[in-house]
Parts: sequence; C-alpha cells; structure tokens
Amino acid sequence: MFTNRFLQEAGNRLKRCSDQKINQAREAGLRFLTQDHLVTTVEAEINQFFQYYSIISDELDLGLSESQRMETARDRACNMNNYIPYPGIHEVLETLNKTYRLGVISDTWPSIEQQLEYIGISQYFSYRTFSCNLGVFKPDSRMYLDALGKSGVPAEKTVFIDDSVRNLEGAAALGIMPILIAANPAADVETSFLKIRDLRELI
Repeated sequence: MFTNRFLQEAGNRLKRCSDQKINQAREAGLRFLTQDHLVTTVEAEINQFFQYYSIISDELDLGLSESQRMETARDRACNMNNYIPYPGIHEVLETLNKTYRLGVISDTWPSIEQQLEYIGISQYFSYRTFSCNLGVFKPDSRMYLDALGKSGVPAEKTVFIDDSVRNLEGAAALGIMPILIAANPAADVETSFLKIRDLRELI
C-alpha cells in the first residue's frame, strides 16, 4: 500500500514516525478498506484509496493535500510499475498451463485485470476469484469455494499457492493442498505446509 508515489509525497515526515505509529495507521487504513470491499470499477477503487491515504495522512500527521492524496490513490490503481512479478512467472505458467487448469484467487481491486494484462499472464488463467467482487478477503471460505465452483474440480484435486500461512490454512480447511511461496523473506516462516522459495520449483 505504501507505494513509491506515497513515499515520495510523504517524504521526511514519514521517517519521523515510529514503527508502532505507522503500524497503527496501516491498521486504521485497512479497517476502512475491509468494511466495504465490494468495488466494481477502477474509479471506485481510486476513490476508496483516496480515503485510505487520507486516513494514513491524518493518523501520521503527514499533511498530504487533497491533490496529493488523489494522485497517490490514482497511482496506486493505475501505475502498473507498482507490481513486481515473481521471477520466472511466464515460464512457470506457460509450462503448467499445458497440463493443469490455472486460476487466480486474489485479495485485490478492479485494476487487477489491467495488471495481469500488463505483466503478460492473463491468458494463462481459466478462471478468476477476486475479493472485490465478493466483498470478502482470504481466508474467508467464500473465496476458495467460488474458485472451486468455477474450476469444476473437487478440493482434493486442487493446489493453492500463497505467501500467507493464514490464507493457506483457510484453503487446507476445505481440503485444498496448500503450498507456501516464501520468495519474500517476510513470508519465510516455519510451517508444516510444503514450502517453495521460487515459483520455478513447481516445474
């Protein structure tokens, strides 16, 4: 959520804030985002993130102007360079797509469709389950059940890959095989689930 544009606008004022204060601000912003997550258009997404950055600015006393908050929100939704794909993603998806039906289960907003196109991977997915269409986030069972319904495959014949143990637990509770992707050091935690550190290990 703290994009390069946000960090640029916040500048040194953010550096003066303690980690505790920043975490409290993040939590306040996320509470707002989760209370009404049925978002169907990119414009609505931008407006929602305008409110999010307003909360962050107020909580941390950053003094961001209305135009700064709006431009930060617009950048969050529309700047595709905010998103960095995993290394080898094209090779992995192209290979797996020859044998398996692939889908996406994502906590996200409407701009995800543009992101998938921009990264060049949209064509590999047969179905999509996006939180903004259901109004709930993982690990809510409705996310996984929606994906299973679209896939037409029973849970015990599916695999779910995520960087959050909490989300994997939600999938496992329904009989889906969970795999932890620990490419990000913050996700590399102890778990009983199968763990990979690079998507290319799936091949």
